[in-house]
Amino acid sequence: MTTDRYLRFAGTAPGRFLTRRLGLPQPAPLQRWSPERPALSGPLLHLTAGRSGLDLAPVLGRTGLTPGRDDPAAVVLDATGVRDVGSLAEVHAALHPVVRSVTSSGRVVVLGAPLDPADHHQAAAQQALEGFVRSLAKEIGRGRTVNLVRLTDAAAAESTLRFLLSPKSAYVSGQLIVVGTSAEVGADWDRPLAGRTALVTGAARGIGEAVAETLARDGARVVVLDVPRAAQEARSVAERLGGRALSLDITAADAGERIASALPDGLDVLIHNAGITRDRRLVNMPVEHWSPVLDVNLASVLRTTDALLKAGTIKPGGRIVATASIAGLAGNAGQTNYGAAKAGVVGLVRSLAPRALAEHGVTVNAVAPGFVETRMTAAIPLFIREAGRRMNSLAQGGLPADVAETTAWLAHPASGAVNGQVVRVCGQSLLGA
Repeated sequence: MTTDRYLRFAGTAPGRFLTRRLGLPQPAPLQRWSPERPALSGPLLHLTAGRSGLDLAPVLGRTGLTPGRDDPAAVVLDATGVRDVGSLAEVHAALHPVVRSVTSSGRVVVLGAPLDPADHHQAAAQQALEGFVRSLAKEIGRGRTVNLVRLTDAAAAESTLRFLLSPKSAYVSGQLIVVGTSAEVGADWDRPLAGRTALVTGAARGIGEAVAETLARDGARVVVLDVPRAAQEARSVAERLGGRALSLDITAADAGERIASALPDGLDVLIHNAGITRDRRLVNMPVEHWSPVLDVNLASVLRTTDALLKAGTIKPGGRIVATASIAGLAGNAGQTNYGAAKAGVVGLVRSLAPRALAEHGVTVNAVAPGFVETRMTAAIPLFIREAGRRMNSLAQGGLPADVAETTAWLAHPASGAVNGQVVRVCGQSLLGA
């Protein structure tokens, strides 16, 4: 539940009137996943620009949305066949008449092709789609999102399309996701992690707790890891989720070995969520503020990942999802330590992902949250907090569940074609790219 009073006020009749007259942000309540409303409310409109060779009908038919043109809840534009500037006109022709009719909290997903290094006209046209999508996402409003997926195989992208065309992706907008091939098809889309073990670090509270809850909802046996001083909270979370708690300091040199010893049957999903902040401008930052942030947020991720891969604890078909931050992508005043650490996580993902998949059959991805409503952000001074909430295309803060749903998508057995991706969960923050 958000504590955003402005969001609630803007949803009232007087609020809508005043925000329009004064030119203030007009955030719309987002439809998020719930057992009562697991799907978007309305039809799916499938459009094409250029000559496409994709067979999307089987995948789109399994999203739970029925085909239709009037007031669509979702629009999928297949632009994989766009190969030159002239055919970009077909993108405009397809979306211009329908964008206004997309329902509140609706979705627009544009499908593009990989850039062809041998055809600079195709590469230019396909790259143009990225600028188009990011721009449309900033103007579409009413809680609607726009994302771009580059793919060559529709079946391999099924988990990604299901995620983006559902309430689970409510706070993911303006993103580019590249999907490869050779994905496992999930047999159970309701409980895809049934029979699998997932470990979440820093899971006693906040975003980590939400991630643990969501993975348990999807069927995982969850191991809730946190520091010894949070042992009681970790046990409470684990008991509520039918999992187990593991109390240790993730920065310990032998943390990876201790995790491997505690999980002799192996691990299917590893979520690096543990993190701390020690904010201060560099000129005032002592080493006592620098070193712990780098150790918790980056060095421990490197050490434990290396140890668990070396030990074979993470099984073939496993998933590693690390938590980055928009601070690591765009920078943030007073957070040189945190920004450095989170940028390091991005470097880890991009370097390790192809090798981990080739050598261990394990994918490596990251989520990069923006402003998320937690106890930590609730303590931020009012005006800074309000700026953090409004400085994104959805004009509101995210919830821990938004990060958790994105993490669960990356952890899905059918998401094997998604590798080396850093997905911002920030409502398309105006900071950075």
